[in-house]
Amino acid sequence: KPGIFRYYVEGAWARSSDDVSDAFGAAYPYRNRFQIIEAYGEQMFRPGNAIVGVRAGRYRPPFGIYNASDHAYTGFTRAPLIRYGGYFALSNNYLEHGADLVIGVPQLTVETSLGVPADVGIAIRRSGLDTVVRVQGLVGPAILGASRIRTSPYQPETFARGLAVFTGLDVRWMRGGVLLRGEWITGEPYDGRTTTGWYADAIVHRVFMGPVTAVARVEKLDYANPVSTRAVHATRQTIGARIRILEGLSAQVNVLHHTGVIGAFRTTPVDVALTYSIRPR
Repeated sequence: KPGIFRYYVEGAWARSSDDVSDAFGAAYPYRNRFQIIEAYGEQMFRPGNAIVGVRAGRYRPPFGIYNASDHAYTGFTRAPLIRYGGYFALSNNYLEHGADLVIGVPQLTVETSLGVPADVGIAIRRSGLDTVVRVQGLVGPAILGASRIRTSPYQPETFARGLAVFTGLDVRWMRGGVLLRGEWITGEPYDGRTTTGWYADAIVHRVFMGPVTAVARVEKLDYANPVSTRAVHATRQTIGARIRILEGLSAQVNVLHHTGVIGAFRTTPVDVALTYSIRPR
């Protein structure tokens, strides 16, 4: 509603027997301790036909498709490779301590964030000023976006000099119970190196499917390094489903096949998760 003030506080605790696996890490870290994820206040204004929004506190940087609800409990159990810390790109566990401004009209907005890193998970950026700029527009049933981030690398300063600078394009299209979305990014994780990657998702829930929502993802990431053993050329395909078992109880099942990923993981893992949601009335 115009002029409404909103506050949001989110915490998470999770533990894994494998500190380097990205299983179930779609939006939250598994570091065996309680952590505040987001905690912010925001105010929205509607002067005339315009939109103005101000946010301050601890929040996810507005690069690409970045909200936790876009990745957690949607049917996918893992974050895209371009958003999983360790792959010389971005991380869904990046957080900012700062302020964010959105201006525009409902069909076209520009968002700017200034802050310092407040990350959780395995990719912890070095201190410094972060800037993010995002432009988002509506075209019929599609949402189109372009983003740019300048931040500090999370790799050790012994070899990662300069800044991490990435540019991204994203799209979401929905009609008749079918959501198609994806992101493409390119940039430098630090001076002298380049990372390029993309993913494309399909999330389908039609009436005849009952309690089942089907999901599928294809993705690719390339990190260039003149030392071939240090370069990363990874691909992954995912098929799965989110199944409502009872009111509040759902299951997520993913079958994945990946090549070139960092670490000694099975080529074709299977993820199974159960989620119970409590919503006071």
